[in-house]
Amino acid sequence: MADAAPRLHALVEQLLGEPLPVRVRAWDGSQAGPPDAPVLVVRNRRALRRLLFKPGELGLARAWVAGDLEIDGDLYVALDLVSGLFWERGEDARTLAQALRDPEVRTAVRELVRLAGPPLPPAPPREEIRRTRHLHTRRTDRRAVSHHYDVGNDFYELVLGPSMVYSCAYWESGSEAGTLESAQRDKLELVCRKLDLGPGKRLLDVGCGWGSLAVHAAREHGANVVGITLSQEQAAYARKRVADAGLTDRVEIRVQDYRDVTDGPFDAVSSIGMAEHVGSARYLEYAHVLCALLTPGGRLLNHQIARPPQHDESTYGVDAFIDAYVFPDGELAPLGSTVAQLERAGLEVRDVESIREHYALTLRRWVDRLEAAWERAVHLTSPGRARVWRLYMAASAVAFERNRIGVNQVLAVRTPASGDSGMPLRTRTWN
Repeated sequence: MADAAPRLHALVEQLLGEPLPVRVRAWDGSQAGPPDAPVLVVRNRRALRRLLFKPGELGLARAWVAGDLEIDGDLYVALDLVSGLFWERGEDARTLAQALRDPEVRTAVRELVRLAGPPLPPAPPREEIRRTRHLHTRRTDRRAVSHHYDVGNDFYELVLGPSMVYSCAYWESGSEAGTLESAQRDKLELVCRKLDLGPGKRLLDVGCGWGSLAVHAAREHGANVVGITLSQEQAAYARKRVADAGLTDRVEIRVQDYRDVTDGPFDAVSSIGMAEHVGSARYLEYAHVLCALLTPGGRLLNHQIARPPQHDESTYGVDAFIDAYVFPDGELAPLGSTVAQLERAGLEVRDVESIREHYALTLRRWVDRLEAAWERAVHLTSPGRARVWRLYMAASAVAFERNRIGVNQVLAVRTPASGDSGMPLRTRTWN
C-alpha cells in the first residue's frame, strides 16, 4: 500500500506543531495535503535522511541541490508558504534536542527514522563549500569570491543577459514596461548621476564585476575609472569589454583587494553589491579605507542589501544555505548599522534610497532567463549548481517582496572641514 506521503505529512505537522501548507508527493506515488497547493515532491527516502542528520535549512538545501526534493507548481508561492515554517524558524540540532524531551516528538522522530530507511548520513552535494570561521582575510575573501564568481562567464551571461550587471536593476517605468537591459542601464546611469561624474573625474569601482559600470561611466560621462575585483574570470571579461569599447585609455581593470589600493585620491567611489561580503568585523575598516581614498568633497555610493535589526544582535547568524552554496562569508547588516559605520569613518551621509521592490523584479527576470535555458545552464555548470541558483534567486525574490530583506543606496561625502559638501540643497525631488 502506497502511504508514504500521508505518513510523512502527518509526521511533519506533528513536529512543526502547525499545518503544512503544501501538498506532499512521495517516492511511492502517494499524495497528501491541501489539494490546490504547490506540491513538495520527495523523490526518495534519502531526502528524509538528509533532514534527520541535518535538521533545518541546511538539510533542506542539501536535499534540493542533490535533486532529492523538488517543487511541482509555482516555486515562488511554495517558498513563500514554507519559509516561515523552515527557513525562518532557525531549527538545528540544538533545538531538535530540546524538542526531543517531549515524548510525542520522540515518537514522531522514531517513526520518521523508520520511514527514512537505513540511517546512514548521505554525503553533502559536491557543490557545498565547507566553512568553519568567517575571517575575511585577503586569502579567504579571494576564495569566497572565486567560489561564487568563477562559475563561468558563459553561465553569468545566460542568467544576467547582455548587461552583465549582477546587482539590482532600477525599474523607472514600472514592472510591466521596459526590459532587464534598460532597467540595468537606468541603474548604472543613476549611480553615475549620484556620484556627479564628469569628464576627467576619477572613479574607483570596488567590486567592479564584469566592468559594466566602468564602461558606462567612461563612455557616457567621460570619467577615468579604476575597477577592482578579486575574480580572475571577471577581470578577463571586463578587460575585453573595455578594449572592445575603445576605452583602454580611460578604464583600468585590476585583480586587487580594496585594502591594497594606494593610488588615490579619487573623486568618487562606487561599491555596488560588494559590501555584503566585507563582514561585520571588518566593516569599519572598509569604511575607513574608502573614505581615505576619496578627495575632500568626493562621494561614495554604497549599494548594499540589508536585513532587519534583531532585538539581540549577538544572536545573528549567517544564512546556512547562502553560506554553504552561494557566497561563503557573506553577512547582512541592518541599514542603521551601515550608516553608523560610514559616519564613524568620517563620511557624511547625504541620501538613502531604498530600492527593495526593484530587486524582486530583477531576480524574477533572472530566474526567467535561467529556467528558459535550463539545459544549457546545467551543461555549463552542473545540475546541482543550476538548482542552487534557481532556489537562491527565487527565494531572494520572495524575501525582497515580503520585506524580509531590503537593498539601499547610501550616498555619502567626505565633507571637508569647511563644511562645504558640494552637494545641491536637494538631492532628489518627489513627483
